[in-house]
Amino acid sequence: MEDHSQHASPFSTPDYTADPYPYYAGLRADSPVVETTLPDGLPVYVITRYADVLAALKDARLVKNVGNARPEMKHVKGIQNQTLLKADPPEHARLRALAQEAFKPKYVNQMRAHIQEIADRLVDAVEGKGQADFIDSFAFPLPIIVICEILGVPPEDNHLFREWSTAFTTMGILNAENPNAMPEMGKLMQYFTKLVDEREKDPRDDFVSDMLRVEFNGDKLSRFEIISTLIMMIVAGHETTANLIGTGMLELLKHRDQLEKLKADPTLIKGAVEELLRFVNPIQFVNRYAAEDMVVDSVTIPQGAHVLLMVAAANYDTAYVQYPEALNLSEGDSHHLAFGQGIHYCLGAPLARLEGEIAFTTILRRLPNIRLAIAPDQVQWRSTLTLRGLASLPVEF
Repeated sequence: MEDHSQHASPFSTPDYTADPYPYYAGLRADSPVVETTLPDGLPVYVITRYADVLAALKDARLVKNVGNARPEMKHVKGIQNQTLLKADPPEHARLRALAQEAFKPKYVNQMRAHIQEIADRLVDAVEGKGQADFIDSFAFPLPIIVICEILGVPPEDNHLFREWSTAFTTMGILNAENPNAMPEMGKLMQYFTKLVDEREKDPRDDFVSDMLRVEFNGDKLSRFEIISTLIMMIVAGHETTANLIGTGMLELLKHRDQLEKLKADPTLIKGAVEELLRFVNPIQFVNRYAAEDMVVDSVTIPQGAHVLLMVAAANYDTAYVQYPEALNLSEGDSHHLAFGQGIHYCLGAPLARLEGEIAFTTILRRLPNIRLAIAPDQVQWRSTLTLRGLASLPVEF
């Protein structure tokens, strides 16, 4: 009989941070549903196979709000527990309908030319220097400038949002990986409270003003719901896309044959972005809680258990892709789980895809000789669990 007893946690080991995929492969083969712990000692159940993760993403028994799985937690009202990211039906349907109503196609479709201008401007700033930190000079600034413009944040405040977003991310979104990030959360809430006040008095053609105006079936978003949604937009619209661009570029530079293929045929870009999303997995896992006892792959997950749906592990499952560790830009498709599935499918997926397309094509066109300035195994990874991204990426061109 297979042993499903608690496994030692890998999450805090340097090897896991640098390359989690061998660990995922072992779990998929031997213990596709296993109980382990987070670095802070909290127990979690980890699910790693593609079919299981896909099913779990659509399973109503796995909820987002911990209070719906653990009655004793119903009273928890922190900001991180009252966003679209943490809502369950029927509240989720209401919040998503209102957010979608505000997030009109113009915020994606009409921004292509402007995102291209931003990308070119960032390249202009480093082109003559011959070297740069790709993360600091391009991967992080591009999405933060875009999302701040969508939200109507003044350009001079962009740097604040990078700092606050990073602090919020180090909280682990769901898991308090860094309690010291809480003061930064307060600053972010204060900023958005002031911005909402200003837009109430002086509406503009921006996302915040639209959220104040929008109605769906006679319903409107409350002030707190607007602020929590704005915080979600900063994280979803910045950190994940920055990690896609930064880690995606690292993989292109490591796989020169694929880089040259894309450079020779830019029409491959849409599929290339899908393959890079599958391959680099900006989000490693999504969190759920079991609202009732349930069985997955013969393992009983008890009510109230914290469950990690390892989308990064699922995207490397040989049941989904034949050669998961081979980057093949010609094979990319949208069936990967990088954006999730089901009712919580990423609302910002179209914008992330567009920014990825523009980022990679611009870099390869403007800096055709770009190359790593250090050995691949010397790159520095950020120490967050949920999101996997680089702290820096020195390049030459």
